Amino acid sequence: MEKGKSFLKQWMFGAVMLAVLVFVGAYNSQAEEIKVGIIGPMKFSLGDHSWKGATLAADEVNAAGGIKLNGKSYQVKLVQADDDCITSIPNAVSAMKRLVNVSKVDFIVGGFRSEAVLAQQEVMADNKIMYLGTGASSPALNERLSKDFDRYKYWFRIGNGNAKVGIPGWFGMIEPVLRAVRTELGIEKPRVALLVDKSKWAEPIAKIGVELFKEMGCEVVGVWRPSATATNVSAELSAIKSANTHVIFTQLAGPSGNAFSRQWGDLKIPAAMAGVNLEAVKEVAWKATGGRCNYLLVSDVVATSSEKTALTKPFLDKFKEKFGERPLYTGSGGYDSIYLLKKLVEQAQSLDSAVLVPALEKMVFVGSMGTLQFTPRDMVNPHDLVWGPGYYWGGIQWIDGTRYDVWPDGHEIHTALQKLGAPKGWDKIRPQGTRDYVLPPWVVEYWKDKK
Repeated sequence: MEKGKSFLKQWMFGAVMLAVLVFVGAYNSQAEEIKVGIIGPMKFSLGDHSWKGATLAADEVNAAGGIKLNGKSYQVKLVQADDDCITSIPNAVSAMKRLVNVSKVDFIVGGFRSEAVLAQQEVMADNKIMYLGTGASSPALNERLSKDFDRYKYWFRIGNGNAKVGIPGWFGMIEPVLRAVRTELGIEKPRVALLVDKSKWAEPIAKIGVELFKEMGCEVVGVWRPSATATNVSAELSAIKSANTHVIFTQLAGPSGNAFSRQWGDLKIPAAMAGVNLEAVKEVAWKATGGRCNYLLVSDVVATSSEKTALTKPFLDKFKEKFGERPLYTGSGGYDSIYLLKKLVEQAQSLDSAVLVPALEKMVFVGSMGTLQFTPRDMVNPHDLVWGPGYYWGGIQWIDGTRYDVWPDGHEIHTALQKLGAPKGWDKIRPQGTRDYVLPPWVVEYWKDKK
């Protein structure tokens, strides 16, 4: 009987110890993870690509031993949050709160719709958690830091240009088009139409565009402001065509970009196009539009035919191999953010935002998109990306199913853009592999017949 009791006691002791070991092991496993929340509209490609880029980077970092912190190796644990920001700002805020309060993430990466990200910044500030923004463009996201830095200092823009700071680049990208219209078609004063999303991020472009194009020697025929979610812009395009327009300058970040591409191609609008069209940036745009995006020139910081840094081509190839498509800028932003966080944590040897914020302010990080460096505290837009030659820039043109880098192309930019703050040196930048801009053949044919 005593032997039975002794055996039972030993068995119970062993069971308890096993449970303790399992618990401790699970706890240690959890403790040795650094959690990064990836937030965005996951049902849309811009959010999906943030997740895919971050996943690719996290897998690579973990396979290489993780993040080294205080003598230990931490695995990167990603937590996805579909914030439904395109249709609902309250949903976007709720998703942010879940990442912070339920998932207990250490960092947040992503964001897209500016109005939603502005609201998410309040959750960030309340919880003092670093938020690396990869998609939203509103200047207000960084300008609010200059008014209340201590509250909003945890925000850094990583993957998309400030709509105000990026103006010289977005307008500069139309210069190859104006040059071609003047030299190839003999039209000295091109007629320009502006087609700009009716969204917060695009307000500065709509306001400044008319005077800027006039200063660049153009005639502005009008400004059209379709909904970002428009599925039909034929009325706008018909009006633009009736105005005898030579060039269309677009700023389209939503689904309206696909409608523009299809209808511009279907109607063979006799006007060349340049600007922002996030739908046309996608590699799947060729198939999605049935090739109607042919000859569009659109802003894209992820080089395709040329190499911006030594990391660009390897990243593009790995993303394509893993996911079967080329990344959008949010994909590059997600990828670069994980590696940036690894470098930041390992250099600062801390997860404390109070330590990491000043450390990131001083960092220069070379990623797949270019060299990332942040604007200082004493500027009107602290923690913004430095934009320009050697940093963060680019424009691609679709030609017969292939995306080619065409800008910057080594030409001097207009003095009007220099007055807006365009950095010197664009006339000296032409990455290897960059092609010259090509006017759409139907535009050439139409206007040559009019002469």
